[in-house]
Formats: sequence, structure tokens, C-alpha cells
Amino acid sequence: MLNKFRLLLCLFACLFIQTIRAQKILKTDVLVVGASASGIAAGIQSARMGVPTIIAEPSSWLGGMITAAGVCAFDGNHNLPSGIFGEFRAALYKVYGGPSKVATGWVSNTLFEPHVGDSIFKTMAASTKNLTVKYQLHFQKTIVNNGVIKGAEFTQSPTNEKLIIYAKQVIDATELGDVLASAKVPYDLGMESNEITRENVHKGPSNKIVQDITYVAILKDYGAGKDCTIVRPPNYDPAEFDGACTDYYFDKAKQKPSVDAQKMLNYGKLPNNKYMINWPGYGNDLYLNVVEMKEAERNKELIKAKEQTLRFIYFIQHQLGFKHFGLADDEYPTKDRFPLIPYHRESRRVKGLVRMDIHHIAKPFQIEMPLYRTGIAVGDYPIDHHHKKNPEAPQHLDFYGVPSFNIPLGVLIPANTKGLIIAEKSISVSNVVNGTTRLQAIALLIGQAAGTLAATAAKENISAEKVAVRKVQAALLASNAYIMPYFDVPLTHPHFDAVQKIGATGILKGQGVPTGWANRTYFHPDSLVKRNELLKDISPYYALKADTQKKFQLSEAIDLIMEMAKAHQQSNRQKAPLFNNSTTWNYSNKQIFTEQIKTAWVKWKLGYFNENMPLTRLEFAKLLDATIHPFELKQVDHQGKIIE
Repeated sequence: MLNKFRLLLCLFACLFIQTIRAQKILKTDVLVVGASASGIAAGIQSARMGVPTIIAEPSSWLGGMITAAGVCAFDGNHNLPSGIFGEFRAALYKVYGGPSKVATGWVSNTLFEPHVGDSIFKTMAASTKNLTVKYQLHFQKTIVNNGVIKGAEFTQSPTNEKLIIYAKQVIDATELGDVLASAKVPYDLGMESNEITRENVHKGPSNKIVQDITYVAILKDYGAGKDCTIVRPPNYDPAEFDGACTDYYFDKAKQKPSVDAQKMLNYGKLPNNKYMINWPGYGNDLYLNVVEMKEAERNKELIKAKEQTLRFIYFIQHQLGFKHFGLADDEYPTKDRFPLIPYHRESRRVKGLVRMDIHHIAKPFQIEMPLYRTGIAVGDYPIDHHHKKNPEAPQHLDFYGVPSFNIPLGVLIPANTKGLIIAEKSISVSNVVNGTTRLQAIALLIGQAAGTLAATAAKENISAEKVAVRKVQAALLASNAYIMPYFDVPLTHPHFDAVQKIGATGILKGQGVPTGWANRTYFHPDSLVKRNELLKDISPYYALKADTQKKFQLSEAIDLIMEMAKAHQQSNRQKAPLFNNSTTWNYSNKQIFTEQIKTAWVKWKLGYFNENMPLTRLEFAKLLDATIHPFELKQVDHQGKIIE
């Protein structure tokens, strides 16, 4: 009997040891689930800030829709080369030989081969200390303790070994918001009614309709005389693609195409004689709503998207005569030469601390909630929705003109869940706004901001919603990222930081102008400061006295700064200088202070100096930022309101 008991005990011990071996546990400060566009940027940024970071990715590629899904043409942000997006684009220029070498197709200024993008991201990741990338990790569920996200559970492919990763901060950078769903974090999916958003764009009732998806294909020109025609796909009917181009247009009930076959293909022409096949309308878009499906269900449903693209490829080869175009044999490590994942344009959208809607883009400086003050990423693309393949969907959202815009920090933070930060397409925006925030460059910048927020929260051992907005913005500016979308004061401008910071305070507001494909917001650096505008806009910081004189002079600006410094010192009972500057400003003696500014004026290369001269907006922004520091002087909450 004793021997049997010992044998059973031994067996239980062996099973326990095997279980422990089959379930590995790791700990880190920041865990990024998914190496999507947002995911890779979040991981790199977090690690660069000195925080141990792990990216867990189910595939063997980095970059998500930009690379693994084959959407290798940047939509928008060409004039806003912010942060990691600008860094990635500069690396592309280096690989191909400059901007002109990647302006190969007419859909974008920057097109590239997906495998090149993947290799750039891998080089960036490999050169980043504190960053570990783990491939073939499939997300299973979140680990929640007392309502706080503590980590996530994965299975390793192909061994199916379980891996648990604990972290101080988890970032959901999955394509469809799977982490937040697993944690039962409240979210929206589909279109909201106008009664909810008051956007006056979608007039129908709420529904769960999402945008069409696309299984992109990368075709390669194998040369004249080559026949790469695939086997005729099942259910092929060329009428499905009638109207895709003028070379095949018979059904006059359909909208008349504006391009011939060659121009259609040149839409996504890549370097090295390759073509991105991502054609809307009567091309390879398809309506499939797989967002809330289990992984096995999704994969089964997504076969339909591949079949759609195969039929379109056959149409291009057989019907349009491009037999020498075939699926590229030097892009993806897949048997069928297709991308690793489809292009999802829409995801679950978290219910965040704030919800960004069309008003925050159309009139950011006029509405009651000034979310622009909390900006952490920028974009300039119009609102673009793909719904042509779903007859149930409203057809009014092709391109909706908006100015360029910034994205508020609060959309990354769930309203009532700690330990989780949201990135990629799952941020807290309306369905309408998702039509622009979903795009590639913006997703990179959202990820960079998410990484900044997570790293800061982890360093300070606080939850993400308690991290100061200005601290996140300052870290992004230090990383060459924009927080305000100003077209006319670019990153290369010597006073870029000053304009960005003063712009974010609202003391000097910009002007947004919808222009089409590349929308703009202007700071107007050379325009004179308007007294009537300043009187109102500086009021959260100081009560400026009204004056009948329209021009705002340097001498008055000096008086204003001295009064602001005095008020701040009195309220904080300070006797020391306002800030620990490299130059100790004398706020109490106007003559000395003026001389100090005059000396700095030369250093700042602002040109002519006279106490009685009217100030330009650029001069005033630089003067304010260098002396009184309004950006740091008062904090803002996630609604953009000044914290007194």
C-alpha cells in the first residue's frame, strides 16, 4: 500500500513538473500585444525610454498592415514627418535612394516593397535596448486581478506551449482589439446614430456595419512573354469587376470608371516592378464582419477575401491581358504568396476617457472641449470609408473633407480599466473619425504615443490615466514627434518646439483648412499677433487688459511676461526664479529683462529688435516658450481644460 502511495505521489510530482515546464512565465514593465503598425512603434518607443518591453506577435513579421498585410503605401502625413513614422520613411529613402525613388504609384508619395518595410522594422527593433520581440505568440486571454490588467496568456506556435507574461502596463496593439475584448472592457463596433454623436454625418440608426476588408496581393512583372496566369478560380465571372477600369466597362448602370487598366495598376506601383493590388469599388474589397469571431471562425471566413482577390488577379491577367503579372515570389514566406494577414480597416473601439468625433477635427479651436491641447499624434488624410461591397451600408462616406488634426491622449485610455492602454484602430473615436485615424502613418504615431504613456506610467508606478498629459507630450516632442498638426512650421524649423508647445496651450490658435488629399492646419508664423484674439486666448493663464490699440508690441509682451511671473511666484510663494533656466531671467527689472531678451533675440535668429515693434506670432511663441513656459506652467486634464 505504501509503495502504491509513493508511486502515485511520484506520478503527481512528474505531472506537476511537466505542467510547470509547459507553462513559462515572464515579467516585464511594458507588454505590447501585437506587432502591428502601432505595436512595433509602441515597443520601440517604450524601450527607448529605458523601460523593459516585450512585443508579442503571432506572425514572423513586424509592422502589421504596413508590411504583413501588404498596404505598403502611406496614406497621408507626407508633410507631417512625425516621430517614428518620419524615421521609418527616412530609412525607406535610404534603401531606395531618395523620395523620388518611392513615389512610384499615384496613390501615395511613398510606396515600398513589404519585405523591405519588415526588414527596416526588424533593424530598428534589434538596435533598441530593453526591447524583446517574441514571434509566433498567439494571444489567448488577458490576466485580470481585481479589475486591473496584469498581463496576458499566449500559446507558442508550433509547440502550443503556454506562456504567461506579466507587466505593469499592457498595450492592446492587435488588429481587432482582441485584448480589450478579452478583458471585457466596454467598446463600440459599427456605426453610431446621429442621436449619439451629433456629427450630422451618419443619419441612420446605430448598426454593427464595419468597413470592407481587403486581402491585398503583391504582383510582380515577370517580363514580356511570360505567362503567369493562375488557374481559373471557382465562381469566376468577369462581370463582378465590370467598371473597375475603362478597359472593361459594359454595365452603364454602374459608376463610370475614371482610369484605364494600366493606370489602375499604377495606383499601387511599387519599386522593382511590383504592384500593390488594393483596388476599391469593383476591385478586391469585400464585406466581411469578422471582428467578434473566434480565431478559427475568422480564418475560415477570411478565405472568402483571398478568393475575391484571386478572382481579381485572374481578371487582370486573363481579361485585361496582363499575363506577365503574377504573385511576387520574393515577398511573403507563405505557400500561396499572399500576405500574412488581411487588411482590416475597422476594429472594436474602446470607450475611453474621451471620445474623439468629427467636431474635434472640423473645429478643434472653437468647440467647448479643447481636446487639441492634449494632442499626441497628427494626421492630414480625409475621412475615407470603404462600403461599396455592402449594399446594407450607407454610401455617404467616401471622402469627407476635414482639416489636418491631432489625436487626444485620452482616446488611448479605457474609461474604467487600469493596466491597459489602447492603440492601433481600437482607440476611442467615433465610427466616422475612424475613417482617417485608421491609416498607416497615424497608426505608427498612435503607437509611439501609447509606448510613451506606458513607459512613463511604468517608471512612475502609476496607472496611465494619472500620467500628466504634458509629460507625455514633452517626451514625444523630444522624440521629434508632432503634437500639433502645423503645416507651415515643419520639424526642421529652428523654433518647431516653441510653436508646438504654445500651440498646445491655445494661447495662439491655428487655422484648419480642408484641401483634399493632404489637408492642412496653419500656424501663420509671420502674421502679427492680434490683440483681440490674444485677450481671449491667454485668459486661462493671465487676465490681459483690454486696449483699443490693435497691434501687440514687444514692450507689452515683456510687461505681460513679468506680470505672469510675478503672479505665479506669489501664488506658489516662490522667491527663486520661475524655472531653472540656462539663462536666469530677471522678471523684476524691465530694463535688465529687456536687455536679456535682446541678447537672446540674436541667438534665436529672429532678426530686427525694437521694443515698440509689433510681434509676429512666431516671435511671441518663442518669447513665451523661452521665458514664462506656459506649456509647463499649467497642466491640462484629458478634456483639455486648464488645471488651476
